[in-house]
Amino acid sequence: MSGEMLKPWTARFLELAHRVEALRFGAFMLKSGRQSPYFFNAGQFSTGSAIATLSSCYAEAILADPTPFDMLYGPAYKGIPLVTAIAVSFARDHGIDVPFAYNRKEAKDHGEGGHLVGAPLRGRVLIVDDVISAGTSIRESIDLIESGGAIAAGIAIALDRQERGRDERSAADAIRADGLAVISIAALDDLVTWLDERGANKPLEAMIGYRNRYGA
Repeated sequence: MSGEMLKPWTARFLELAHRVEALRFGAFMLKSGRQSPYFFNAGQFSTGSAIATLSSCYAEAILADPTPFDMLYGPAYKGIPLVTAIAVSFARDHGIDVPFAYNRKEAKDHGEGGHLVGAPLRGRVLIVDDVISAGTSIRESIDLIESGGAIAAGIAIALDRQERGRDERSAADAIRADGLAVISIAALDDLVTWLDERGANKPLEAMIGYRNRYGA
């Protein structure tokens, strides 16, 4: 293997994901029609301790990246608890008071109204989500941010699958091509390293084969 050491937040995240079964190994049919040797479901981070650890991993990965930002934004639905917990982690663990906002799927027609909840959009906005899939939700988030007079700085995700899409690029690379940063707690390469460190030979072989076939 490459011999590269995992970042502390990456190792903590993968251990947590495996423990709560957000990360599972086997044979899984994806929407793309590919059969994957692993499956990631962020919905399994469903306890206070799990979301506390997850949010601290996000915060450390974000702070280690040079991308400047002024606030966080979480697209509905999974982005809502993520962005809230990450803002708490910034304040509690790093003494950084970061404003955040999130959207409603449907506009509210009473009270304050509109799609947006939380801090007003301003400056450079870092989008927070679990993964990048087809990129449709990311584009919707960028449009909402720009319509509010702010700038999308990038996106922070839990796992970068690092596999080719329809145009031979990964979803993350397609976002980067639009000038946005992509910050991930872990990526497919990290997952391979983690399995190798654990001596998990059977899933490791399947993962390497999958990466060789579909890796970006």
